[in-house]
Order: sequence, then structure tokens, then C-alpha cells
Amino acid sequence: MAQRIALVFPGQGSQRIGMLDELPCVDGFSRLLDAAEALADTELRAIATLGPDSELADTRAAQPLLFLADWCWGTTLIENGVHPDVVAGHSLGELAALAIAGVFSVEAGLELVVERSKLMAATASSTPGTMAAVLGMQREVLVATVEEIDGVWVANDNSEGQVVISGTHAGVEKATEKLAEAGARKVIPLAVAGPFHSPLMEPARSAFEQLVRGADFRDARIPVVQNTKPQPTTAAEVIRERLISQITAPVLWTETVAALAADGPVTMIEAGPGSVLTGLAKRVEGVVAISAESSGIEAVLEEVSH
Repeated sequence: MAQRIALVFPGQGSQRIGMLDELPCVDGFSRLLDAAEALADTELRAIATLGPDSELADTRAAQPLLFLADWCWGTTLIENGVHPDVVAGHSLGELAALAIAGVFSVEAGLELVVERSKLMAATASSTPGTMAAVLGMQREVLVATVEEIDGVWVANDNSEGQVVISGTHAGVEKATEKLAEAGARKVIPLAVAGPFHSPLMEPARSAFEQLVRGADFRDARIPVVQNTKPQPTTAAEVIRERLISQITAPVLWTETVAALAADGPVTMIEAGPGSVLTGLAKRVEGVVAISAESSGIEAVLEEVSH
């Protein structure tokens, strides 16, 4: 039996100056970027090309730029003969996965992404908080430690050795001390604007829910594994509910990758800027991970033809 193929799409953190320079050509991309600039009321092209990094890291710029870059890579791979058996995305990347799977059009997805970015930025501004990456710690010990501290939660379960926490400044500071005492190899503060993927983002989730409930969702053409409940589905209403809860729920990426490989060995192609997701999957049994941008389209096609 041929090895299964998963397309996965990166989220915030994968943006970088020059990210649009590496994009393969896709019909309509310039028109979509025009639409993104109008919706976001931001000169996204200039920010992506010239920076500075602080403006590119702003969620209102990073989210629409990454969504379009992810979609562009995914579309190019499919047009060149890559036929994914399943798709997934890390946080924001999930919306690109849904567009590729035909749950909504790329235009409709872009509108959702721009509004999502504005809502998250507004909530982060009114609800101060931060995040930190915890490296080299047993997950059970980490979870037990965090549960005893007010105002901090597990936000991203990225891989066996990397978990991100999110919460109030005081909560994350206390958790950093306690986790170091409990055996964490390193706890690294992240340069983020707010306590993303925590209950503190509830105002953004509530407002985003109204937008998602009013949007036209179709059954997916390709099974989708989502962050909040990593089980493949094509059902539009299941996808809608899982997407709504995503803003305040943790990104269960370790479980997502495990779900991609649950039916046997899988080639996981990272469709988007950089190779963050490829790196996270390097030591996962049953997964061959490859970055489309880092390796190139021809190398990807050669890998999936084996």
C-alpha cells in the first residue's frame, strides 16, 4: 500500500521578512493580497518585504500573510500532483487547511482570518498576558505543576519535549519558577502580544463564534484533523464547532501528528513558510516530515513518489 500523505500548515511564529519572495506562483495570489490589505487596512506587502520584525509579528499582519502563504504552498503542491489523504494546521494554519479541503473558499477564509486577527489583538490588548516555552520536561509533571498555579494554562502541546504555557504575567512568572524547580531543562519567555490559547482569550472566542456560525461551511473534500479534538472528520458542522473552540483551547499538536499517523506510516509535508512543524515531527515514529519551502517542490514530489 502506498504511504499516506498529510499536508500540514504552520501558524504564527513561522512568519519572517521576505516570506513572500519564496512563494511559488499561484493564479490570483496578487488579487488575494490586495483583498487582504484592504480588509486589514495594512500595507501587508511592505511589512512582509521590509519589516520591521515587530510589525510582521503583530497578529493583525502575521495572520493574513501566513494564511495566504500557506494556501499558496498547499495549492501549488496539489496542482503539481500531490494528493493528500488528510490535512491539518497549527492554530492559524488550521484555517488554511480548511480552505485547501474546500470547507470554505480562500476568500471567505481570508475574511475570517482578518477578523480573527483583529479580535485576538483587541483581547490581548485589554487582557494583558504572555506565554513561555517549556523544554525537556515530562508532560505529566508539567501539567500537574501548572494546574496548581492560578492564571496559567497549557497552550500548545507541540512535541514530546516542547510545551507552551499561557496566562497572566504573574501566573507565567510563577509557573516558570515552579517548572524549573520541578525539572524543566529550560523555560523560555516568548515575545507574544497576549495569553493566546488560554481562557483569557474568551472575548475573542465569543465574537469569533458569531462570525463562524454565520459563515457558509461545506463538508471537507479531504479529512481534516483539528487542534482541539484531533480526530479526522469531513463533517462541516463538526469542523465548525471545533474551529470555534480553538482560540481559547490548547493546540494539541502532538496528538494531531499522532492522529495523522494512526492509520500507518505517513509522509507529512509542511506547506508554508519555514520548517517549524517538520522539526517538531522529526522523531515521531511512522512520520516522514519534509518542508516544501526548505526542500523545494521537486524534492517533495520525489519523496511522495517513492
